[in-house]
Amino acid sequence: MPVPEAAVFERLRAFASVDDARDHANKTIAETFTGRPLGEVPVGTADDVSAAFTRARAAQADWAKRTPKERAAVLERFRDLIISERDYLMNVIQAETGKARWAAQEEILGMMFAARYFSRVAPKLLAPHSVPGAFPVLNRAQVRTQPKGVVGVIAPWNYPMVLSIGDAIPALLAGNAVVVKPDSQTPFSSLASVELLLRAGLPRDVLQVIPGPGGVVGTAIVDQCDYLMFTGSSATGRELAQQCGKRLIGFSAELGGKNPMIVTRGANLDKVAKAAVRACFSNAGQLCISIERIYVEQSIAAEFSEKFVKAVGAAKLGAAYDFSTDIGSLISPAQLETVTKHVADATSKGAEILAGGNARPDLGPLFFEPTVLSKVTDEMECGRNETFGPLVSIYPVADVEEAIARANDTEYGLNASVWASSASEGQAIAARLRTGTVCVDEGYAPAWGSTGAPMGGMGISGVGRRHGPDGLLKFTEPQTVVVTRGMNLDAPLGIPQSKWQALLMMLARSFRFLPGR
Repeated sequence: MPVPEAAVFERLRAFASVDDARDHANKTIAETFTGRPLGEVPVGTADDVSAAFTRARAAQADWAKRTPKERAAVLERFRDLIISERDYLMNVIQAETGKARWAAQEEILGMMFAARYFSRVAPKLLAPHSVPGAFPVLNRAQVRTQPKGVVGVIAPWNYPMVLSIGDAIPALLAGNAVVVKPDSQTPFSSLASVELLLRAGLPRDVLQVIPGPGGVVGTAIVDQCDYLMFTGSSATGRELAQQCGKRLIGFSAELGGKNPMIVTRGANLDKVAKAAVRACFSNAGQLCISIERIYVEQSIAAEFSEKFVKAVGAAKLGAAYDFSTDIGSLISPAQLETVTKHVADATSKGAEILAGGNARPDLGPLFFEPTVLSKVTDEMECGRNETFGPLVSIYPVADVEEAIARANDTEYGLNASVWASSASEGQAIAARLRTGTVCVDEGYAPAWGSTGAPMGGMGISGVGRRHGPDGLLKFTEPQTVVVTRGMNLDAPLGIPQSKWQALLMMLARSFRFLPGR
């Protein structure tokens, strides 16, 4: 399949929420595989953000008046369009990111799963529900939800569709408007999704995408939004959390990871080795939940390493708009530089290269071989810091206890993978790991795809959760409405206050026998 034609990107440009694109500076977006231009997008300004929020607030009021079921119908139609436009969307994703096609399909699946799950659960989760009142019969208490207002989403480049519009889906279903800042390298993935949402019936100003630099567009969004969803580095997450804290608005973030895999005696090493290639090198390792550390019991370490290195060597690295390759390109010179430096630093300090280790300019300007290291120590850059590239280290350990201790010896806590002799052993190990998700007998995809379960990190790997009920309800404000019937809490005429208060205390003490008390 060829890269989409220039006319496609020119059409998508029109969905950027800037007041007059003709008066704006433009940024050229390049095809990652080759460096050739794909198209241009207008560079948004702080004024564009202010105008977008004005439009969004006006549109949000009408959108919130629709029932959750009516809003869900729009997202269900969007899901159908994702399926029918699957190949086109994957072409856009691949062109911007350089990932292999199967990794691009992960985004399509993620969008489908999010639209399906949240559309199904939103009507129930957002419905008013009764709780025990302070005084039964006298008080009737009900909990309702109200949307936050306008949600800001600051999205990354590595999964530019599912981590931008995918995060907007639950916010929209909760009755919010959303303003998205896509990464400057990957705006077309978000804009392509906006086009489909409009076709599905979403009102134009309810969702707006503003391309532009984080220091301008991102800062303006943080200054004006009612809630912020961010995906990116832990360092940037800290800064944004401080800004949100000053404004006293809610904040949710999925941040970095230095994710471990544990392999114990009795695990099927052929199966583990093959699956570990996907777990470590999806999107060329540019994935927050991919594996960068593998702890293997000493007695099987040599055998596992041999099988894993062989599987890595069999993986096909290359550029293709079909499913003929296993690993794609890095996205930018900065990522290529980071990976190159981490490998050079490690080898200069005694690490050994078991596989890969080289840039591949013969395949494209930003390709780097999937690389496996041994003898990595904490003094090396890749020892404790996230590489975010096609680099993984193998660590032989004495036993499972050491594997768990070393897996937990990090500030990060996003994802982990466990391969053991049985599912029960794997689950027992998982329960002791300090990570937001753990995949037993897989790498990361089943945890990500289980949209009914919360997804997020511990430690410096995140705040809050996407997916699950919390992934929707975080975009709402709970409101308690209590109706008092018959009489209020004033003492009835003729009853002294002392006796009335004693009666109230007697009633309150008796409530411990009632359900829900």
